[in-house]
Amino acid sequence: MISDIPLEVKEYFNNGSKKIIKVETKDGYNLIITFNDYVKKKYDMSEKLFGVFEILKNKEKFNEVFIDEGNLAWDIDKNIDSQIHWNNRIDICSDTIYIYGETI
Repeated sequence: MISDIPLEVKEYFNNGSKKIIKVETKDGYNLIITFNDYVKKKYDMSEKLFGVFEILKNKEKFNEVFIDEGNLAWDIDKNIDSQIHWNNRIDICSDTIYIYGETI
């Protein structure tokens, strides 16, 4: 039901979706993300490193983050072409980061 949508999600989509233009890794499992409206968000991944994201516990792998079609992504194996093998890539939607990230 539409009334079940959290207020912060409604507000975000009423103002239009944002795209990531820059990402940096920081201490721990933190990401600093800049969006196309120049808002900066800190997104802490430390409590999210399970399931498909468990591979990111490896700091080297975590630091391989890149922007893919406006979202954040990691190739599980960088020797495999993720354009051919779609299940080689994990990602996080820019909307999630903008809504739930900490504005800095």
